[in-house]
Amino acid sequence: MAAVLPDDAVEISFIGNATTLIRYGELTLLTDPNFLHRGDHAYLGHGLFARRLTEPALDVRDLPGDLDAVVLSHLHGDHWDRVARRHLDRSLPVLTTPHAARRLRVRDGFRRAGGLPTWHSHTLVRGAGQVRVTALPGRHALGPLRRLLPPVMGSLLEFGPVRGPVRLRLYVSGDTLLFDGLDEIARRYPDITLAVLHLGGTTLPGGWMVTMDGAQGAELVDRLRPRLTLPVHYDDYSVFRSPLSAFLTEAQRRGWARTVVRCERGRRARVTAGAEVHVG
Repeated sequence: MAAVLPDDAVEISFIGNATTLIRYGELTLLTDPNFLHRGDHAYLGHGLFARRLTEPALDVRDLPGDLDAVVLSHLHGDHWDRVARRHLDRSLPVLTTPHAARRLRVRDGFRRAGGLPTWHSHTLVRGAGQVRVTALPGRHALGPLRRLLPPVMGSLLEFGPVRGPVRLRLYVSGDTLLFDGLDEIARRYPDITLAVLHLGGTTLPGGWMVTMDGAQGAELVDRLRPRLTLPVHYDDYSVFRSPLSAFLTEAQRRGWARTVVRCERGRRARVTAGAEVHVG
């Protein structure tokens, strides 16, 4: 059994793509579960597939048995795949968009899937710690393509002791593009400890980009001003066109490269309320 973290620290294990395990105290969350293997194909809808180029750092069967919930940004095959659908406990709470929650309950039997409209929250408690999960704005596409892609949400995870103050705030972008609606996040939450950004510049046939590339991700950091940033979702699939190096180059140019947390697949980053980081 893993040691319980102090109430001013959170630990993030990067499994691959947008899949992470997030631990705070006795609480454990799983984000965007994707356990397909190298060479497998993820279904993106409308007859489109993407080939996985990497191996996940953890097999779904090796997940801890005390998961408290899944935080799912949207229903795409590289965020909720057939492996997760078959092997995750169907009694596990899944916090996601109303669109995804309906499908997970009806189609897949995840009876505790709950839909969070934008700015709505759900609180989870285990032991002395709690996390409030708030759905934030996100747009997987702009213009007419938006109607063809599933709704997507960002998430704010606010960790702290039960009946105590919030100690850390984590922002998980989800598969969003940069748009002005994201500025409201900074107005409501000006003190984000860590931003976990889905990058990659995912590009569909016809040249449609549907996730942030390096430049958009860096611009979002400038708008939100998190104390630290963890890039994910940048080299796992054949539809990604913007490598991690593009984001790092922008971070260097804009003067905040030292705030980027470099955590490779299979490693863990421990982040404190004071924005101290240890990667191991």
